[in-house]
Amino acid sequence: MSTQKPATASVFGAVHLGYIIIETNRFADWRRFGTDAIGMHHDALSPDLMRFRLDDQECRFLLRRGPAEDVVTTGWHIDDHTAFEQIETRIRAHGVPLTPGTDEEAELRGVERLLRFPGPKGITQEIYTTPRVSTAPLRMLASGFVTGDSGMGHVAITSAKPTEIQGYFATVFDARLTDRIDETISGVKLKIRFLRVNERHHSIAVAATAGLPLDPIRTRVQHLNIQTTTLDDVAQSYQRVHELGFDMALSVGQHTNDRELSYYARTPSGFEWEVGWNPLVVDESTWEPSTHRGISVWGHLPVGRTIVDKLAQFRAGARSLTRSEDTVPALSGAGALSGAGTADVRVSAPHRRRGRA
Repeated sequence: MSTQKPATASVFGAVHLGYIIIETNRFADWRRFGTDAIGMHHDALSPDLMRFRLDDQECRFLLRRGPAEDVVTTGWHIDDHTAFEQIETRIRAHGVPLTPGTDEEAELRGVERLLRFPGPKGITQEIYTTPRVSTAPLRMLASGFVTGDSGMGHVAITSAKPTEIQGYFATVFDARLTDRIDETISGVKLKIRFLRVNERHHSIAVAATAGLPLDPIRTRVQHLNIQTTTLDDVAQSYQRVHELGFDMALSVGQHTNDRELSYYARTPSGFEWEVGWNPLVVDESTWEPSTHRGISVWGHLPVGRTIVDKLAQFRAGARSLTRSEDTVPALSGAGALSGAGTADVRVSAPHRRRGRA
């Protein structure tokens, strides 16, 4: 193991969710879902590769052919080479291997260079500094999506080891605890923790079943989120999802903590896809973590759930007891989440919101 000391300078604020890689054999369904239902720009690269764009960056979602039917990689845009090297140094100092991406891999992701390293739940993590900008005009049904300083949305995962996952993102990206939600769904108590790496309320959400060491979700991710620039985009894509026959997971509603108005569709690969609008933006000078009871102020009701669905989820949770969850131990114990010890006080003051493409 390396004897280097971890880099101590914080990289908080210099990290942004940049792209997602999904492995699937359901290309035709994913193309219809991404373009005709959600409203993103589509680029076909080959029979085994396609991309979706949200903005001028060449790639926001890379889909490659394979059996996983899941997210396999998250890519993080790092503002500058100094922050990039700080992250590289601290990962190496913890004895975790990094692998440079090949030129071909960088081209597929629309970046100049990248480094790859292991992440929780088997989701590979990649960092890059310079995204490539496309000159081709966007062809989208949506009017636009919010990316920029906030990154492109968030990733939500379920875990039997939430503390280790929180420690991982604190160690690697200096993630901060934004707030918590305690919820009971179908008699199961869930504890959800929301982590931010920049002004976006959260880029990572981690949910765990309180008191039970099981993971009720088959896929590595529970859902992905993207943010539209207008409320009309949410309403129109919600209607398209229904009309095109894709499954809806949760109806339109508004969250208690980030106040985002959204709905959840079920992707062709089985995990959920949240389309949202107008979440609050964290003001670092005043923010204090708090605990909310319940995920929604209103709405977000299950759509079409049957007893068969619930039994399938129970079986998935039971199977999780027999398999080990990878948390990358070398990176999961050293990081202390900023604000983790703050008393639970509900947020009551108004918060700054901003929507920027």
